[in-house]
Amino acid sequence: MIEKLTARAIALLKQLIETQSFSSEEGPTAAHIEQWFVQQDIPFKRTNHNVWATNKYFDESKPTLLLNSHHDTVKPNNGYTKDPFKAIVEDGRLYGLGSNDAGGCLVSLLATFAYFYDKNELNYNLVIVASAEEESSGENGLNSMLSVIPKVDVAIVGEPTLMNLAVAEKGLVVFDAIVKGTPSHAAHPNHDNAIYNTIPVLEWFKNYTFNKTSEALGEVKLTVTQINAGKQHNAVPADVKLVVDVRVNDKYSNQDIVDILQKEAPCDSIIPRSIKLNSSSIPIDHPLVIAGIEIGRSTYGSPTLSDQAVLSCPSLKLGPGDSTRSHSADEFIYVNEIEEGIKIYIELLEKVL
Repeated sequence: MIEKLTARAIALLKQLIETQSFSSEEGPTAAHIEQWFVQQDIPFKRTNHNVWATNKYFDESKPTLLLNSHHDTVKPNNGYTKDPFKAIVEDGRLYGLGSNDAGGCLVSLLATFAYFYDKNELNYNLVIVASAEEESSGENGLNSMLSVIPKVDVAIVGEPTLMNLAVAEKGLVVFDAIVKGTPSHAAHPNHDNAIYNTIPVLEWFKNYTFNKTSEALGEVKLTVTQINAGKQHNAVPADVKLVVDVRVNDKYSNQDIVDILQKEAPCDSIIPRSIKLNSSSIPIDHPLVIAGIEIGRSTYGSPTLSDQAVLSCPSLKLGPGDSTRSHSADEFIYVNEIEEGIKIYIELLEKVL
C-alpha cells in the first residue's frame, strides 16, 4: 500500500510542478489535488484554493491532529537553467519550481493521510489541509481555514526539514522606519541632512541586541533590509525610509518587539506592518516529539517562517527536502527523500495514533 501511495504522490508532485501556482493563483493546482482525492476515493471539501478532508471515522470527542502543507509557490528567479515548470528527473533529483518548497512535503502528507484515512479507533482525528497563499501570508490561506475546519489541538506543518523535528520557529515583524531631516538645495549648507542623520541610526540597528535568548531559537535577529531616499542629485531629501526585518524568538511576543523598538530605536517613527506572525513551538515532551526522537530524528529551532505562525496550538514543522534549496534556482528534491518522508511520517504517526 505504501509503495502505491508513494508512486501516486510522486506523480501528483510532477503535475503540481508543471502547473503554475503563484500565491493567490492556485486554482489549477487545487484542481489537481481534488482529482487526487477522487482517485483515492476520499471525500473532500474546497474553500477558495484550500483543499481539505477529515479521516473516515472522525470523532468529535477526540483531539484533532492537523496535517498541513501548501501548494503555492514564489515566482522563479532569473538564475534558472532548467524550465521551472517542467518536472525533470536527473540523477535521482526531481527538479521544478515548488518541488522542495513545499510540494514534496505536501504530497508526502497526502499519502500519509490516505494511509490512515479509513483506520478505525485512532487516538486522534486527522484533518489535512492543502493550503494556498503561504508564500505571501495571504488572507485566504491556512489562517482563513481555522474557522472552517474542526478545532485543531496539534499540528504537523510540512516544510523541508530533512525530516528532522523543528520544535520551534521564529516569528516575524517587518517595520517601516523614518529618519527625518531638513530638505534643501545641495549647494547650500545643511547641518540636518536626513541621509547623514541615518548613519547613527543604522549603527544603532547594527549593534542592537535583545536581552532574552531562546534555547531552541537563539537570539532575536534584527536586520535593516531596505533603504530609500531622494529623487534627484541636487536636492537633499526630507527623510530616509528604512525597512527593518525582525525574526522573533519564543521569549518575546511580536507586541513585545514593537513596544521595545518604538521606545528605544533612535528614529523619528517605526511602525510595524503586522504583528500576526508570531513565533511557534511544541513542548519537547509532547508525544509527537517523543515519538520522533524515538525513531531517530533530531530536534532544532527553525529561523524560517511558515504557516505555523497562524496556528495557536502546539505545532511541529517536519518534512522531506532541505530548506536551503527553497526559492533557489533549479530547485529540486531527491525522489528518495519523498519515499523516506512518507515512511517516516507513517512510522511517527503509528506511535501516536
